[in-house]
Amino acid sequence: MVDITGKRSKKSGLPAGTLIHIGEKKLRETKIKLIDYSKKDFIEKDLDNISQCFPYKDDQSITWINIDGLHDINVLEELGNCFGFHPLIMEDILNTEQRPKTEVMDEYTYVVLKMIDSDLKANELKIEQVSIIFGKNFVVSFQESPLDMYDPIRKALQNEKSPARKHGPDYIAYLLIDAIVDNYFKVCEIIGERIEIFENKIVANPTQKTLAAIYKLKRNMLFIRKSIWPLREVISGLDRSTSKLIKSNTKLYLRDIYDHVIQVIDTVETYREMLSEMIEIYLSSMSNKLNEIMKVLTIFSAVFIPLTFIASIYGMNFKWMPELSFKYSYIIVWAIIIGVGIFLIFYFKRKKWF
Repeated sequence: MVDITGKRSKKSGLPAGTLIHIGEKKLRETKIKLIDYSKKDFIEKDLDNISQCFPYKDDQSITWINIDGLHDINVLEELGNCFGFHPLIMEDILNTEQRPKTEVMDEYTYVVLKMIDSDLKANELKIEQVSIIFGKNFVVSFQESPLDMYDPIRKALQNEKSPARKHGPDYIAYLLIDAIVDNYFKVCEIIGERIEIFENKIVANPTQKTLAAIYKLKRNMLFIRKSIWPLREVISGLDRSTSKLIKSNTKLYLRDIYDHVIQVIDTVETYREMLSEMIEIYLSSMSNKLNEIMKVLTIFSAVFIPLTFIASIYGMNFKWMPELSFKYSYIIVWAIIIGVGIFLIFYFKRKKWF
């Protein structure tokens, strides 16, 4: 189940900029992958420690460092010291409950957003925080686990003729953000299919199990909304930025991402309304079911009340009841009981009460 509350109690009483990992430890060891490229050269390798990427810092080529696993504070602190990242930026990277935002500095730009994927088998959302820092000739990306959507970007960089090789770090940052936003559409499609299944179940046979699944999905939609809504401000802020790190042609691509974010937000809002309506339909269906049951019971009661009245009269133990000595009293009473019952049934049916 997705946690939307956040747990920041570890930071209580500590000064700003104190590096503490807030969130779940998703990897045993931190994984570091480096890609260094220019128009002609390309290097890709996995590193054993963070210091191995430092020689590429002041190179004329563009360096992309991807770090999986945020629990090792020493690795991030060493990286931050080398690249000159502000302690408050590093603090936000370690806080996996950080709200999506952007910070434009003189030497680099910091972006944080949520990567969302859907586990079909477990019917769960996989959510992790992604932080991206890009400067004049470098891009550093941080994520909690190898829930990786960057393979197409790596393959594109391997191709010497790829447009990605001709642009700067800001374009790589755009590609990373675009990959995450595009996956939102995939998640929305999966959720849409589930909503359609739940709609059919609600109409055909509403059960407590279906209601619980709808509530769970609605809770997940709340977290998705919480993750995506601030992203409008993030992309808009990058587009309006006067930083020289973001080229004008990259801003055109950022506007395209902004349009995609708006589409996802509209879809999420539509799904949230549909789920709320489905809960109302469930409650209405259960109420109608209860009304039908009460209607049947009421009709049975209405039929048997006069019959019970007749039977109760002749069940009294009075000695002087003239009908008791009549030969056909028993048959006459039964005839009255059956006649009254049939009359009431036909009367209710004519009134279309059942």
